[in-house]
Amino acid sequence: MKKEMIEDEEITEPEPETGEQASEPEPAPLPDPVPTSDTNVQPQDESVPVTGEKPVITIRGLTKSFGDHEVLRGVDLHVNKGENLVVLGKSGTGKSVLIKCLVRLEWPDSGKITILDQDLDTLNYPEMNALRLRTGFLFQNAALYDSMTVGENLSFPLRQHKKSMSKEKKDALIMEMLDNVGLADSIDQMPAKLSGGQSKRIGLARTLILRPEIMLYDEPTTGLDTGTAKEISELICKMKKKYNITSITITHDMSCARMTADRIIIMKDGIVYAEGSYKELEKSTDEWIRSFFDF
Repeated sequence: MKKEMIEDEEITEPEPETGEQASEPEPAPLPDPVPTSDTNVQPQDESVPVTGEKPVITIRGLTKSFGDHEVLRGVDLHVNKGENLVVLGKSGTGKSVLIKCLVRLEWPDSGKITILDQDLDTLNYPEMNALRLRTGFLFQNAALYDSMTVGENLSFPLRQHKKSMSKEKKDALIMEMLDNVGLADSIDQMPAKLSGGQSKRIGLARTLILRPEIMLYDEPTTGLDTGTAKEISELICKMKKKYNITSITITHDMSCARMTADRIIIMKDGIVYAEGSYKELEKSTDEWIRSFFDF
């Protein structure tokens, strides 16, 4: 598929009135080696996933530069079915660029991405859109439409992608998602009346309403107080368990990482520098790795 096909894509959904475009996730049908001196941090072995199952997401040799600035310098990773992979790294290490490449919000310069057994480089425009229907993306700011009520925000993707669904089923699905995030009473509220945590919850409900198989979370707890951030982390775990979602979470919030991660990778200088469980990495003797856990 040629890049021009994506660049010419016509956006059918309205832009949020905050001035930032809301990229509505579309639905699913129902390296430099790890330091060898540190025995607590294991090198990647992408050919042998922990579960023994074929990964849902596989990335090989991914590179991306902006001008002369190399952001990704050969990223290799996999995500297993039902797993939440947390990606840590200092600012500017390419964490958000990485997940944007998965849905072609950014185009990598080289490398291979396979999602749900499909090589992204082989997909044409309709096929790429079909794959996007199976992937949800929760942005940092939730990207709600300010001119719509909470109920209308959740109804919008159903009107776009579930046109044959009856109004009764749509209404029931909207209430189910609002119940999931504990905000059933907010259905008639406008986004401007919501707190930051409530907006994140509604953004998550709107994304999950189309039942994606994969979720990509970009800094889901950024800007929230400690208590609210904990609630969002708990909600991510709850939705993963309820819908068997495979996910990648980009975060700086170590409490979120500890609560949600099945496995963690730490990026440094555009590569995967270390990988392991929270407990394994927390015990690392590498000072740079330790810097993430000394909080």
